[in-house]
Amino acid sequence: MKRMKDVSEIDRPREKIKTRGATTLSKQELIAAILGSGSSGRDVRDLSQELALIVDENSGNVNYEGLCAVRGMGPAKSSQIIACLELGRRLYKKDENTVKISSPSDILPLVSYLAGKKQEHFVCITLSGAHEVISVRTVTVGLLNHSLVHPREVFAEAITDRAAAVICVHNHPSGSLEPSSQDIAITRQLAEAGNVVGIRLLDHLIVAGTNFTSMKEKGLL
Repeated sequence: MKRMKDVSEIDRPREKIKTRGATTLSKQELIAAILGSGSSGRDVRDLSQELALIVDENSGNVNYEGLCAVRGMGPAKSSQIIACLELGRRLYKKDENTVKISSPSDILPLVSYLAGKKQEHFVCITLSGAHEVISVRTVTVGLLNHSLVHPREVFAEAITDRAAAVICVHNHPSGSLEPSSQDIAITRQLAEAGNVVGIRLLDHLIVAGTNFTSMKEKGLL
């Protein structure tokens, strides 16, 4: 893993918070932003990666003594993490409408309106750093089995949303779930564009009725 000093300044956690917003950061990056620096012999990125695993394994219920036992963590850094977790617990209110994407099947309910459409619709779903849905938008509507989409149309709203990632979906009115050469080409083009703007393309789904094909699962992304 790169040390923090080897990471481009624009990709460092605190700089990303300033320019893109905290929702774009992963859990590890948020912890690194809280800590600010590592300790003697241990870089903050390495330390924050271990702490993120500990927080996940304990569902956020970590204690001061346990954190102090981690190599590179002392009283000050352990107190910082405990204080942030407690503040989050006090302020956090569960939004029952929040949808978190953990697998391609989680996406289908969001695009159920595509079932039976006679034209091809291209949809972009924007996600936060925690893979929670920010918005679902139809980007273009094509004719029959032909839909043209440009990366700028996909990522323009994603940038406005301060999204960390996107998932693209389009329907095949023909009922076929097989990706066309155009589907594969636009997927790769979108992935490259996402890398440039710092918004990752997590997947591109083809849907037909209640069935789908994941480009990622097919190894095409």
